[in-house]
Amino acid sequence: MSKVYLLGAGPGDPGLLTLRAKEILSRADVVVYDYLANKAFLDFARPDAEIYYVGKKGGDHTLPQDKINELLVAMAASGKTVARLKGGDPFVFGRGGEEAEELVAAGCPFEVVPGVTSAVAAPAYAGIPITHRSFCSSVSFITGHEDPTKAESSLNWKAFATSGSTLVFFMGVKNLPHITENLIAAGMPGDTPAALVRWGTTCRHKSLVATLATMPEEAARHGFAPPSLFVVGGVVSLRETLSWYEKRPLLGKGVVVTRSREQASDLVRLLAEQGACCYEFPAIEIVPLADATPVREALGRLYNYDWVVFTSVNGVKCFFDEIDALALDARAFAGIQVAAIGPATAEALAARGIRPDFLPERFVAESVVEGLLVRGVAGAKVLIPRAREAREVLPEKLAEAGADVDVLPVYDTRPVDQDPAEIVEAVKSGEIRYVTFTSSSTVKNFFARITPELLKEHKVKTACIGPITAKTLGEYGLAPDVVAEAYTVPALAEALVADALASGDAK
Repeated sequence: MSKVYLLGAGPGDPGLLTLRAKEILSRADVVVYDYLANKAFLDFARPDAEIYYVGKKGGDHTLPQDKINELLVAMAASGKTVARLKGGDPFVFGRGGEEAEELVAAGCPFEVVPGVTSAVAAPAYAGIPITHRSFCSSVSFITGHEDPTKAESSLNWKAFATSGSTLVFFMGVKNLPHITENLIAAGMPGDTPAALVRWGTTCRHKSLVATLATMPEEAARHGFAPPSLFVVGGVVSLRETLSWYEKRPLLGKGVVVTRSREQASDLVRLLAEQGACCYEFPAIEIVPLADATPVREALGRLYNYDWVVFTSVNGVKCFFDEIDALALDARAFAGIQVAAIGPATAEALAARGIRPDFLPERFVAESVVEGLLVRGVAGAKVLIPRAREAREVLPEKLAEAGADVDVLPVYDTRPVDQDPAEIVEAVKSGEIRYVTFTSSSTVKNFFARITPELLKEHKVKTACIGPITAKTLGEYGLAPDVVAEAYTVPALAEALVADALASGDAK
């Protein structure tokens, strides 16, 4: 049954999207979204969903409101489930009421899913509670610009100026002189604390504190522009004490993540938790083999091996996909010892019922060889499920030590054909501070589309997961600014934070 859902996307932090909104997004046939709705929310949509961007920026409408209404009605009339994703809450200065009226007039079923309004969330992320027993017991949400067709203002400036309430103005940054003049003229002291919060709750979050009288000048001097909230009241004085979000060391720093899309989420999450603006630009993608027959044949004689050595999470996943396809399970490894190159690979194995017998102290092939030599690998039969193209150090060194080694390709890696324009533009505009590399293949494929000279020219820092990746980076004339000591994704994120703090980049 067709229905239109008016979804509140919240102020921008994906973590503030409601569970109900996420569930609807995941099954909607059509997603219609605004400028202020974080594009990360689109990751929750079905891969085959129709996506329509209808937002507006600085008064420039991609699609006028009447056309948006027509689109919603048309999609519903065609029998589709429509997710109308709106920044903040659809009924708080979001024109959701107008869209709902059009749906009712057209006979289209609809449902409203409230969202976290920026009027509450953005000040909170800035360290400003909009109510506080020591300052006020009420709050007013006010539009910063009224309907221009109104004959006269409906705003009671005298009431706002003398109420003692916290005042939160939406979309008011362009009219700051008008707002402040009216409040002061109506009796509010010019030294009343005031704040602007721009892109609240996102990685681009920024706040500015001044007085009511000085805010227009300060906003212009600091270049504040939409989308910004204007907060007025004594509670603003608490920002210096309660500020927390703006202390994140990577806040506002652009970081390019070049891992495959399937694996990027862990690094993106860790960096985002520190405030980074993550640009996903997968340099490689993981693809299953066109013919899995060799893998299945190897599984049929798995009992012949003394050791199975996994060198990546991808190897674990693809190998176990074939185990599942043959209706086998972890019991297939009975009597066989298992090694993992690092903790992430070990965790992937543990999730499938296998606890590795060996995990090296350093997470590179050379350390695996050293550890297996100590464990008597000479004369043993070893299977290495891995990518078709990979470093040959591990099989070669094990063979030199007397092991009987079989390399088993279980997946392919290939370059991703992705337009680099967004990354190039972000580098040129100074929005990107770091590019991260988690394997030699990510280095090679990244520079197949973006020149090393671009990073050098704009002083973009590079970060590598370990020395092997760093060595490959050197082949392109770049020395890594950051190298993770433990050769893991969490260690790479920690190294970026440490570099930002040490270089004074952190907030």
